[in-house]
Amino acid sequence: MKGFLAVFDGAGFTLDILVRACGFIVRKPRPAMSARLAYEYGLKSFPVVCIVALFSGMIICLQTGLEISRYGEEEVLGLVVAQFFAREFGPFMTCIILVGTVVSAYAAEIGTMKVSEETDALEVMSIDPVGYLAAPRILALAVMTFLLTLCADLIGIVGGALVANQQLGLPFRIFFDRALESLEGREWGGLPRDLYAGLVKALLIGFVIAGVGCAQGLRAVGGALGVGTAVRRAVITSIVLILILSYIITWLVYRAFPSD
Repeated sequence: MKGFLAVFDGAGFTLDILVRACGFIVRKPRPAMSARLAYEYGLKSFPVVCIVALFSGMIICLQTGLEISRYGEEEVLGLVVAQFFAREFGPFMTCIILVGTVVSAYAAEIGTMKVSEETDALEVMSIDPVGYLAAPRILALAVMTFLLTLCADLIGIVGGALVANQQLGLPFRIFFDRALESLEGREWGGLPRDLYAGLVKALLIGFVIAGVGCAQGLRAVGGALGVGTAVRRAVITSIVLILILSYIITWLVYRAFPSD
């Protein structure tokens, strides 16, 4: 029973942080701070995202290509890889990487400030820790997730094209033509629906997991051990939420905009 109450208490606290952070982002944004955080963490995460996306695209293309080559259907590889990355794997992979590189750092930084009473000092000076610490970080991670997902989609497709050409003999032109064809004809807001769905998913999930990291940091107690516990909870909670939100957002998008 205590475990369930703790879960609901943590969810309520995180939701409160997200709502209050939204208010600060709208009313009192700190664009310079958010831009610095996005640049610092985004630059550090970019090489990891690129490497994972490249080899993921290569693995997916190779595994799929070995099977469909038995039926002489190698030309559909561009469609498979493009759809797979745009719809699901691009945002999912990027968010998982950012949980380890950014969300954990948020929880550790703010948690250290909490246990050392620096957040209490901010409150004494009439500075809200949510607006000063959490809001810029939440905005930065949401923007980073969006941009890095777009990069992951493109690099993953390129990785697939390399394998399709070198290992399966499929010309680059055919691969990219099929990849583009798979995304055409279903535009929404100027973007292909599948790409749009993945990018919106990344933006929303990035916003939520950033709030989780900040909330866990603000709830840290008990010195260094408490900071470690906050980081662990932030990572576990974020990974679970990525899976749940990914399904819900995908269902909503394709329910609202069904295939022709």
